[in-house]
Amino acid sequence: MHGVNEIILRTGLAVDYFEVSRAAEKLRLGLTRADYFEIDFEAGGKPWRLRLDCGGQEAQKSHGLCRERKPDVANLPAGEVYFVPSGAEGDFPMRYEDGTLGVMRVRGGRIARAELLSGREETIAVHNLKLTSDPVTGEIGELGFGTQELPVSGRDIQDEKILGTLHVATGRSDHLGGKLTPDKFANASHATHDDILFSPTKTPEIVVRQARAYWPGRSEVVIENYQPSAYLRGLLAAGGPA
Repeated sequence: MHGVNEIILRTGLAVDYFEVSRAAEKLRLGLTRADYFEIDFEAGGKPWRLRLDCGGQEAQKSHGLCRERKPDVANLPAGEVYFVPSGAEGDFPMRYEDGTLGVMRVRGGRIARAELLSGREETIAVHNLKLTSDPVTGEIGELGFGTQELPVSGRDIQDEKILGTLHVATGRSDHLGGKLTPDKFANASHATHDDILFSPTKTPEIVVRQARAYWPGRSEVVIENYQPSAYLRGLLAAGGPA
């Protein structure tokens, strides 16, 4: 639990986590075992598309409850459905902390290089140096979808849990069931899990035009222009997939 502020204390940490768990499970069941996801972005006046392969894996959920009789960890505020991608290809825009906007060229499951869209060339150069010296830092380690109706807090720890947002993470994935462990990094200080949140308040320069899930012979829109799709709303209203 980190980055807590007054908004989070009054909202994300003051909800009924049994309800959070039930809602997350409904959405988890509606997204589980997808073969892959496609995300269409728009930034810098151009369209970009990222494909994330999930190989039919069982979706996981972060729901704030630790009820198993074994060691467990809960991230609070909670409320997301997530996958550890088995591969990724394409391009996606990213906003750096200083406001620089870059496009990430994803090849073979990791960011191969970054290119400048707007802002500081130096910011892109520093990122590319890190990617070159320690390539696993760019590995795509998570795809997550928020499941809660919450106010914007200005902190990723809550805002990535908001329904209609999504996040892609790079770096460590072992804590999520992935294979990228700290020992595989060239520099121990690089062994982090870094969420890249896409939301209308965090990344106003980037629009998620559409995110889609694909199964054999079927696809469903998940998010459109930072709004949950009719499919997701239907899952929440009906209690799960048919």
